[in-house]
Amino acid sequence: MHEEINRDRRRFLSALGALALAATVSGQPTGTAAQTPGPNDVAIRPFSVHVPEETLVNLRRRLAATRWPDSETVADQSQGVQLATMEELVRYWQTDYDWRKAEAKLNALPQFVTTIDGLDIHFIHVRSKHENALPLIITHGWPGSIIEELKIIDPLVNPAAHGGRAEDAFDVVIPSMPGYGFSARPTTAGWNTDRIARAWDTLMTRLGYTRYVAQGGDWGARICEAMAHQAPPGLLGVHMNLLLTFPPEIAKAFAAGDPPPAGLSEAEKAAYEQRRVLNPIGYLIMQARRPQTIGYSLAESPAGLAAWLLDHDPHSYEQIAHAFQGHPEGELTRDEILDNITLYWVTNTGASAARLYWEAARVVYKGEVSVPAAFTVFPGELYRAPRSWVERTFTKLIYFHEVDKGGHFAAWEQPQLFSEEVRAAFKSLRTRKAS
Repeated sequence: MHEEINRDRRRFLSALGALALAATVSGQPTGTAAQTPGPNDVAIRPFSVHVPEETLVNLRRRLAATRWPDSETVADQSQGVQLATMEELVRYWQTDYDWRKAEAKLNALPQFVTTIDGLDIHFIHVRSKHENALPLIITHGWPGSIIEELKIIDPLVNPAAHGGRAEDAFDVVIPSMPGYGFSARPTTAGWNTDRIARAWDTLMTRLGYTRYVAQGGDWGARICEAMAHQAPPGLLGVHMNLLLTFPPEIAKAFAAGDPPPAGLSEAEKAAYEQRRVLNPIGYLIMQARRPQTIGYSLAESPAGLAAWLLDHDPHSYEQIAHAFQGHPEGELTRDEILDNITLYWVTNTGASAARLYWEAARVVYKGEVSVPAAFTVFPGELYRAPRSWVERTFTKLIYFHEVDKGGHFAAWEQPQLFSEEVRAAFKSLRTRKAS
């Protein structure tokens, strides 16, 4: 196994080049590290983002040449992303959007790359100026990226400026998952959520943290659960905003397409029905079974990539479509949405990001978790997880709260509320020592 990892590492380093991570749409993620790592290097190298102008020119050229499908034959989104939404998104992306502003925001933050298990991992690391700040690693999901977490950094690092207290401060670490954004794209199978969870513990240890907490939604929730199962010595607790492991009888009924099992509470029945309506989710099936097939379209057409990333869940789509239907200053702005989509395009990570679904389909999560866990329910999430279901997996539930706004991309949509929830979730763990 070690020989295979070392061989993969040598292949990757050979492709990496001297200082630059390749600078074309078809190459590796676009940016510059401060040095070239050696085969056993555990150094943390400063990183900055710079997309070559030719890449952005090529993007605009492709957008101008978009070949459109016929309009949907219904008045709603039941057939997918609507043509009017995509036409306005592509028009704005081609003529008005400025990626350089996104670059400037990212480069204003401390960014780094380090090699873990043979793969370069990119991450943002912002230390609080407040004493005794609690280290926190936050994991994004799909179709998101580090972009969806940017607005929560200052409220967590500097809570006193956002209605909190200095003693509620965090040191914040936000990595790009393997195959996403500026982290390297795996060239061999095996980078599943369990392996990412182990890499995150390695990252926090390498940063010098002996005690830390973890937060995640979407894939981040699955990775937090994996970390809780692994229970590394430094992990104090986890906070999630999506439950992905159901009680066995619920999971069995979902799989069979059966009505809800007898004896459920009203909250459980409502959650079952919400989840049933979304089952099966089209993008999940395609990415779990044929990520390479969809990857060709995602790498070739920016309009196709954008449509694929938009078609996630009804609440999120409403937020995004709202921004391109004459209401550009909603909870998510046009530029914020396109920052995320453009990141996928310039790093050519549509296929590699999708491949995580294929990897995760081969990992079975079951059993109880005794690591302290916290959970927030946002009303626009895929479904509203009942406390009873959360407690079935996370037996040491230290915090559970239902809030009144926000959805699947809660940190992106409601950064102030989300930050308040994270502070409250981990409040009781601040004086607790790692096991």
